Amino acid sequence: MDRLIEDIKELCLIDGVSGCEDKVCKAIYEKVKDLCECRIDNRGNLICFKKGKKTPKNKIMLSAHMDEVGFIVTSIEDSGMLRIDSVGGVDTRVAAGKPVRLENGMEGVIGVKPIHLKKPEEREKPLKMEDLYVDIGACSADEALEHVYYGDTIMFRSEFIRFGNGLIKAKALDDRAGCAMLIELLREEQEYDFYAVFSVCEEVGAAGAAQACFSIRPDIGIAVETTTAGDVMGVEEKDSICLQGRGPVISFKDGGSTYDMELYRRALKIGKEKHIKCQPKMGCTGGNESRDMQRTAEGCRIMAISLPGRYIHSASSVVAEEDIFSTISLLKALIAEFGENV
Repeated sequence: MDRLIEDIKELCLIDGVSGCEDKVCKAIYEKVKDLCECRIDNRGNLICFKKGKKTPKNKIMLSAHMDEVGFIVTSIEDSGMLRIDSVGGVDTRVAAGKPVRLENGMEGVIGVKPIHLKKPEEREKPLKMEDLYVDIGACSADEALEHVYYGDTIMFRSEFIRFGNGLIKAKALDDRAGCAMLIELLREEQEYDFYAVFSVCEEVGAAGAAQACFSIRPDIGIAVETTTAGDVMGVEEKDSICLQGRGPVISFKDGGSTYDMELYRRALKIGKEKHIKCQPKMGCTGGNESRDMQRTAEGCRIMAISLPGRYIHSASSVVAEEDIFSTISLLKALIAEFGENV
């Protein structure tokens, strides 16, 4: 599985906020173009069809999104500092002080008013996006405009690190880890035909997956995702949503979808029968592109299989390698099961 981890590393180090996934798409295309039929649609989704040993009764689509959260330049101050807005859901508290990279490769830092200069009442207030700016070292607006322009995108700059007992730290693990797992599924022979979609713009509304679903018209749509693991300091286990090391997370409901209960229960049963670690999502928070899959064209039956991820939507997301391997095993089993038996 070293190849899989290398794929995750390569994809995480590429920059691609929502709407600017071209470089990610190109890297994935080069990996899969000889493994399956593939095309890039008008929206920018990479749609792949993998021929299996048999033709399934149910047309199956797995989708993982290529985009990551980040920022966009909204204005440039006379001082040369860049005003920004978020692209996707970014907590301002994890952004302040972080190194970033502009889409042209230029580097900078997300700045905020120093705590030493804040009045006592200011220290108690949560940071707003308008409190943040990006410092690229420019001394004036004219100097900054030599390098950047309104609408340029900005990403967290973060190293890929393997640490501890089989953990990975990187930016964009949501959802480049999912993309890498789909690549691995395309490399291997599967029991039934299936579609793998590498989608755009999930973090800003999931329109990409909806359009791919309209084109494919699957019977079953599976979002291959990353979800919040709250097994960290300050969170009680009952509120943790999921736990790292216990395998992929299977959702029954979240903020955007009520999932197909037969698929949900069948997936848990398959995991138990095949001794694949998996866990139900302990809560109904969050959402993913499955909410739009079920509304497209005639609709489809949906489910979500997610990696437990600590600190997602930050520069330092963390996933466990054993959860990645368990997720691959479960997805293979689901392709075989759902192709015929549901």
